[in-house]
Amino acid sequence: MSADPLRLLILARDQSARVQSALADVQRVLDEMQGLEVVGVATTKDPGPEVKDAVLAVVLGGDGAILRACRQFGTHQLPILGINLGRLGFLADLSPKELEENLTLVRDRKFSIVEHLMFECEHLHADGSSETYLGLNEVVVSSAGSLSMLDVELSIGDEVVTTYSGDGLIISTPVGSTAHSLSAGGPILRQDLQAFVVTPICPHTLTNRPLVDRADVEYTMSVPHVDDGVMLVIDGQIKQPVLPEDQVVVRRADVSFQLAKLPRHTYYATLHRKLGWSGQPRYRRPRK
Repeated sequence: MSADPLRLLILARDQSARVQSALADVQRVLDEMQGLEVVGVATTKDPGPEVKDAVLAVVLGGDGAILRACRQFGTHQLPILGINLGRLGFLADLSPKELEENLTLVRDRKFSIVEHLMFECEHLHADGSSETYLGLNEVVVSSAGSLSMLDVELSIGDEVVTTYSGDGLIISTPVGSTAHSLSAGGPILRQDLQAFVVTPICPHTLTNRPLVDRADVEYTMSVPHVDDGVMLVIDGQIKQPVLPEDQVVVRRADVSFQLAKLPRHTYYATLHRKLGWSGQPRYRRPRK
């Protein structure tokens, strides 16, 4: 056990009664435990200078709260311990009760920190302007409100791959492989792999299947012709319109998402709990 207290930053940006009530309970439990020091609590604004004083961030909410938090941390990523108050929670897989039961492990720093791929998404406009976003889950170019089939040209590195025709295209990290990509038929990747998943949404050509490729090259999506309503969506939280001749470039970010994991809370254990992987069903033989 370290002689210095473990400095914690708490994030609870959701103003719902459920999250704020859980925040009060978590703060009470943390205050009662010696060896822990809460250096900041962010409930309405983004975390401030206290980020640099903290060793671990405790994020209350669901996976969306964690996506928002790691984007807010920017170039100063903190290890995140997620407390799940949402529905599924692949990243935030601890309940408030489990946090209380395992608080001595947290205090004694008996948790592992696993680094995960983050991406940088650059939206290049035909007029030469651009915006760059940091993200964790996925980048989607979606037909959205256009209600028409969309052609997305994909290049990986310097090589043209193909043109996907359908409802859009997803480029996902391994962390994001259990989110939008999975619902579109993409594979589940181990979260600490250094790879991207390319998943077409309702492809018009049935031979356009999900593709997994390395993370040390750039992925460029081009949309020469688009109708009004086509959108660029990042982590389901940032939405920007896509115009003709726009390009979307996805590359590995210089920073990594750091997820704090307690003993026995492994990736496959999480999949078992969240996806109901309880093995093959057992059928009774009919009675004679």
